[in-house]
Amino acid sequence: MTEDIEIKEIKRFLQAHIPFDSLSPAALSKAATGLTIKYFSSQSKHVEIDYTNPKLYIVRTGAFEIRNSRQELVDRLGEGDYFGFQSLLTGQSVDNQVPILQDGLVYQIEQQLFSDLCNDSVEFERFFNRAHAKRLTNAPTSTGEQSPVNLTIKHLVHHNVISMTSDNTVAQAAVLMSDHRISSLLIIDNDELTGVLTDRDLRSRVLAQGLDGSALINDVMTRSPFCIDINAMAFEASLLMSTHNIHHLPVLENGKVAGMITTTDIIRSQNNQPIFLIGEINRVKDVDGLVAVSKKIPELLQSMIASDARAEEIGRVLTLVSDSLTRRLLVLGEEKFGAAPIAYSWIVFGSQGRMDQTAGSDQDNGMILARTPNEQEASYFKALTEYVCGALDACGYVYCPGEIMAQTDKWRVDVAAWKSYFNQWVNTPSPEALLNASIFFDMRLLAGDKALFDELQTFVNSATKGNQIFIASMAGLAVSSTPPLGFFGKFVLERDGEENKVLDLKHRGVALINDVVRVYALHEGLSEANTQQRLNQLLGRKILNRSDVKSLKDALEFIADLRLKNQGQQYQANKPTTNYLKPKAVSRLLQHQLKEAFEVVHGAQKGLQSKFTRGMF
Repeated sequence: MTEDIEIKEIKRFLQAHIPFDSLSPAALSKAATGLTIKYFSSQSKHVEIDYTNPKLYIVRTGAFEIRNSRQELVDRLGEGDYFGFQSLLTGQSVDNQVPILQDGLVYQIEQQLFSDLCNDSVEFERFFNRAHAKRLTNAPTSTGEQSPVNLTIKHLVHHNVISMTSDNTVAQAAVLMSDHRISSLLIIDNDELTGVLTDRDLRSRVLAQGLDGSALINDVMTRSPFCIDINAMAFEASLLMSTHNIHHLPVLENGKVAGMITTTDIIRSQNNQPIFLIGEINRVKDVDGLVAVSKKIPELLQSMIASDARAEEIGRVLTLVSDSLTRRLLVLGEEKFGAAPIAYSWIVFGSQGRMDQTAGSDQDNGMILARTPNEQEASYFKALTEYVCGALDACGYVYCPGEIMAQTDKWRVDVAAWKSYFNQWVNTPSPEALLNASIFFDMRLLAGDKALFDELQTFVNSATKGNQIFIASMAGLAVSSTPPLGFFGKFVLERDGEENKVLDLKHRGVALINDVVRVYALHEGLSEANTQQRLNQLLGRKILNRSDVKSLKDALEFIADLRLKNQGQQYQANKPTTNYLKPKAVSRLLQHQLKEAFEVVHGAQKGLQSKFTRGMF
C-alpha cells in the first residue's frame, strides 16, 4: 500500500513535467516503477557521475549547477530539471561537473529504460535531443559566436510546395524547375509523396543515359526519398544529408508534404549569423545592395529566437546590424555628396539608443552639427540625412511617425540648439512635453564626432542629476500607465486592430520598465542608455536595493523574451509582427509567470512614486 502511494506520487510528479507528460500511461508507470532515488548532500560538493553507466538524472528537490571543464556555468538546475542526458544520447563522457548547491533528492533512470521511453514517445525523445542541442549552443566557444545547432527545420523550410505527378515528362519538369529557379521537384501522386526529381537526376539518369525530354518522371525520379519532420532540428537534416550524400530533403508535417529543404538552406542559415551579415553590409556598394541584405534580418531574428538566445542579446545583435547599416549609408552618402563640410555626430534615440530593437523598429535619430551651418552646408546635410533616412526606410526601418529623424530640420542642429531643447525639457517639464521628449533621454552616439556628443551628454547629465522637480515629473510620467493587471491579479485585456482581446507587451510591459529605470538613471547621472546596463550600474547604489534590481532585470528579460517569441510565431504564420499577445496562446505556467513579471513592474512603479513624487501629484 505504501509503495503504491509512493509510485502514485512519483507518477504525479513526472506527469507534471515536460516531456514525461507526453508518455503513454503504461510508459509513465514503467518510468515511475523503474527509476531509483538517490539523496545528494551539499557536503559532497559534486554529483559523482559514472559515465560507464550513464543515467538520466531528474531533480526532485534541491539545487544543482552544471559547470564545464573551465568551471564556467552552463546551467542551473532545480525541481523538475534534468542532467546526464548528453551521455545517454551520445554514449560519451562529458567533462561537465555537477556541483550540489542545496541538498536534494534525484530520480535516476537507466539507459535501457530511457531508450524504452524514447521509443514510446517521439516528443519525449525530441525534448532531450533539443536539450542536448541547447547545451551545445550555450557552451562557450573560442570565437564567442553562437551556433545555430538547435535551429529547427520549420525555420528554414520554404512552404510553397512545388510538385508534379510522376506521369509528366522530364521536359515539363525541367521547365517548371527553371521557372521557379529550383534544383529539385517534389513528385506527388494521389496526395502522397512518391519521389523527388533533382537536377542531378536529370544529368545522370536522363542526359547521361541518352534519354530525351519525353521520358517520364516516373522512370528517372528518386523513389521513396529520405524525409524529415518539420519539427526536427537543422543539424539532424545536415547529418542525414551528409550520411546519405543527398542535397534535398522533403519536409513532412503530420505526414503530409510541407516543403523541401536543401543543403543551400542549411548553409544560408549559418550565413545569417550576425558576423556574416554585418560583413556583407560593409562590402555593399549601393542602397539596392543594402536593401537586399536587410531582407535577411527577419531570418536572423528567427534564427536567434530558435536558438533560445536571450532577449537582451537579440536586441543588441539586431541593433548592431541596424547600426552597421546606418554607418554604411553615411559612408555611401559621403561618397555621393562629398565629405562633410563641418564635423557632425549621428545620434540615435529610443530602442536603437537603448540597443533593444526588435522586428519592425522605426527610426529615431538626429544630428549634432559642430556649428550653425551656412546655406551651402545646410543644403549638404539636408541631402545627406534625407539620403540616409530614405535608405533606412527602404531597408525596413520605417520613418518615425513623429518625424524624430535627422532629416527633420529641427533635429539637425548645432550643439547649442540641442542644449536648449534639453534645457527646456528639464527646467519646464510639462507632462505633454516630457511624453514627447522622453525617448531623447535614451541617446547614444552612432557615428561622427565623439566630442560633440560628449559635450551634449555631459550637459544633460549635469542638468538632470539630482534635479528633484524634473525627476519627479519624469517619475509621474513613468507611472501614468500601468501593467495590465486588474483586481485579483487577472489580466486586463485590450483590443487590437482585429478586435482580438490581447496584452500589449511593449507599451504595458517592456516600455514601463524602461521608463522606471530611465528615471533612476537620470537621477544618478548615468551615461548608459541600455536598460539592462543601467540596472547593472544601479546595483550597489542606495537608490535601489539589489533585490529590486534583480527582479526588474528578470521581469524585463521575461517579458521581452515572450514578446520576441510571439513575434517569431507571427512571422512564421506570415502575419504582421506586433506587440500583442493573446494570453490563451501561451501555457498557464507562462501566464502565471507573466502575471508575476507584471507584479514586479507594478511594485517598481509604486517604489518610484514613493521615492520621487510624494506630495506632488
